[in-house]
Amino acid sequence: MAFPNHYAHRKVAETKAKPCDICFKLSSSVLITTGSKDWFYVCPAHLKDPAYCTPKIDQAAIEARKKRALEEEMERVKKEYEEKQKLKEKEAAKGDKKDKADDKTDKNDKPIDDADKTVNKTEPVSTPKAGEGEGEEEEEPRVFELKSTFYQQRLNKKRQAEIVRRNRERLRDPTFFPSVPKNLP
Repeated sequence: MAFPNHYAHRKVAETKAKPCDICFKLSSSVLITTGSKDWFYVCPAHLKDPAYCTPKIDQAAIEARKKRALEEEMERVKKEYEEKQKLKEKEAAKGDKKDKADDKTDKNDKPIDDADKTVNKTEPVSTPKAGEGEGEEEEEPRVFELKSTFYQQRLNKKRQAEIVRRNRERLRDPTFFPSVPKNLP
């Protein structure tokens, strides 16, 4: 009869929204136990309330997410570095050819200014993407544990529903009521 105090947060379609179990506003968020023994609609605001429930943080999932993000960042940096190295090699090759040609023509002319060289370079400027860095938001927790009073209310509600169901079945059973005596007294 009892179920664990671990509820997973799920979203349903807006068309399937039902009243919140606490404030009776329409909500599309559902808390459900493993095995679907208990579930109820709840507002997302109540999930953030520390007096109602506490999020259960999965440390292994957080570590895996951080490791994946670090690997993606390393790959991105490696690619950028390789691209810059290729550009430098190309510019160095062009610069050697140009220097040889310039040395022949510029010996009698004025010296070439360093500022003129930097203007001709075209290096790609990397801008941070929308999903990277500071703008990254942390995901909401998906597993919650209700506070003892609210959990007890859920257990009592389930017990009452079970009692009502059993009583309804008993009333439908014709042997539940006593039969009329058949013998004369």
